[in-house]
Formats: sequence, structure tokens, C-alpha cells
Amino acid sequence: MDYQSDSRIVMTLDAGGTNLVFAAMQAGGLVNEPFAFSSRGKDLEHILTSIIKGFEKVRASLAESPCAISFAFPGPAEFGPGIIGDLENLQAFRGGVALGPMLKGHFNLPVFINNDGDLFAFGEARAGLLPWVNKILAQKNSPKRFKNLLGVTLGTGFGAGIVHKGELFRGDNWASGEINRMSNHLNPRFTVEETVSIRGVRNTYARLTGITPEQAPSPKEIYLVAKGRVPGDQKAARESFSELAHVLADALANAATLVDGLIVIGGGLGRAHDLFLDQVVRQMNRPFDRPGQKDVPRLESKVFNLEDPDQLTRFCEGDLRTISIPFSSQTIAYDPLKRLGVGVTRLGTAKAVSLGAYIYALNQLDNN
Repeated sequence: MDYQSDSRIVMTLDAGGTNLVFAAMQAGGLVNEPFAFSSRGKDLEHILTSIIKGFEKVRASLAESPCAISFAFPGPAEFGPGIIGDLENLQAFRGGVALGPMLKGHFNLPVFINNDGDLFAFGEARAGLLPWVNKILAQKNSPKRFKNLLGVTLGTGFGAGIVHKGELFRGDNWASGEINRMSNHLNPRFTVEETVSIRGVRNTYARLTGITPEQAPSPKEIYLVAKGRVPGDQKAARESFSELAHVLADALANAATLVDGLIVIGGGLGRAHDLFLDQVVRQMNRPFDRPGQKDVPRLESKVFNLEDPDQLTRFCEGDLRTISIPFSSQTIAYDPLKRLGVGVTRLGTAKAVSLGAYIYALNQLDNN
């Protein structure tokens, strides 16, 4: 799909616990200036009315009629039919709220609702890290191409989405990619999100410095302390991101054994990747011990840091060779280096989510 020349308009929404941000997209770009309404998380009637009014305002600003509504919304939810379950940040949603059918009936338009982690992965698969990697491989005359992607977001929580051969992977309960429910490698009684999140970095820094979590600075400030740019406990700051790397690496390695594709990192904490990404890749490549036997690699594929120029070069080169076809005079190309790459968002998290929502809607309309 050449979405950049597609004239259809899709209305979008970025829903959070504080604000509802509305916009419209055409040809992969914004048509109007985004605007926000308060979400007031405990007042359901106010939220639903605000969502309707927001989309009405968007529609009124457009020179052409939109073809669909597509946006990210928190879960748990039955995203296919558009029914929202009991939300943590928007506490008015309880017992099942038919948000999709409500909007479809009001606007007489197709409505597509997805998890933000899914749309982040979808946007990066269609227009971000995945095509960026494949373009570099093509420029270097490598026959290798990637079709699968795991997208993870590191922020308030730890989210993920999976794209398989250009399509979002869907679980039977609309709960695929819920990586935040994995076990925490440092403390199996906790979820991975207790370390891989904003609160996780703050809590670790607080524990290491002997202050309360409420007294802990923001992850951005902790990052600046770790880099030596502002005063603070530099050792504790670095260790805070080191613990994040340790837990993140275990979760990504577990997921990579099943997805077998590229991994892209987004979210606010992803901007601190220079503190933890090298360690993540090293941990993912660390072997398992086998008593009395040779160690076994943690993954069947070798993992490369795509943000490191040297590793990116090695990743693209592979181990291409020519081998003979038995009982024949012919040969065939063979690359025995199974490899995966981990990199950061090429679009920016918010843009990847919005673009994912836009392209997803166009795909669904074309396929149906």
C-alpha cells in the first residue's frame, strides 16, 4: 500500500487518563492541528460525550468526508467489536462499554480500535524500523529480508505488539503481545513491568539511594544523573537502568523465541537507550549453562544492536556463501547466520501509533 499518496481521510484519537487528543490523517500526515478535551476518568457520560464532540469537531473542520475512525485505546478490551473493559486509568469504564458500536452508530462510519502497543508495532512495521532495515539490506545487496516485528513501549507501563508478515497478530482473546505479564527475572513474584517502566526506574533509584519512591526524580533526571550532566548519585542512576536492562533482556529473549523477528523499542524510556541497549543485547546473547555439557545459546539467533554502526554492518553482512546442490553441478546461496536486530523507533512513538491507526484502517477497508 502506498499510503503516502492515499487521499482517504481517517479521524484519530489518542486516549489517556488526562486528555483525549483528536486529529485526522490523510496520506500519512496530519490534516488538522490536534486538539484535546479533558478525559475526566471517573465520569463515563462526560468521556463518551467528549469523544463524540471531539470527532464531530474534527469532521466539521475537514474539506472532505472521512472514510473511517481509527484510534488507540487502553485495554483490557474486545478490540474487534470495540467493547472496552475495566480500565485502570479511565475508571469510569466498567462492566463493558460498547464504544466502537456507539461511534459507528453516531457517525455511520467504520470504527477500528486497537491497543497502543499493537498500533506502535504496526506503524513501525509499515513505515519505521522494519522497512528501514530492509532498505539497508537491499543497498548492501543482501538477500536477507525481514517480515516480522515485535514492538515494545517502555513508559508508564510495558506494552507490546506483534506484526507477522504485514498483519497484526491477534490472540483469541484480543490479548496478544501482553508482555507486561511476563515474570520479572530479578523477582519472579513481580511482573516485568515493576522494573521496566517509569515507576520501575524511580523505585530502583529510590531503593539504591535510601529515599522514598515519592522523593525519587523522574527517569529523565535519573538519566541525566547517570550521564554526569546533573548532580546526584551517578552509580545508583546507572544501576537503575542496568536493572531495567537485565529484566528487559530476559523478557525480549523469551518473546523472541516465539516471534523470530526484529525488535523495535519506543516509549519515553526508549530515549535513554544509550544507557541500556548494549547490555540488553549482551544479555540476550548470553548462553544457558548445561551441567556436564557444552553451553547452549540463549537464542537460536544471534542478536545485534542496530544502533551500533559496527553491529549494524555485521548484521547486514551476514555469512553469505555458496554451496553445492548434492548430485548436481548447480550451486545455491546459503547464509547460516540466523540473526535478529534490536533498535529504537524510527518514527517516534506517538507518530508510529497514529500512523499505525491510519494504515490499519485503510487496510481493513481495502480487505473488506
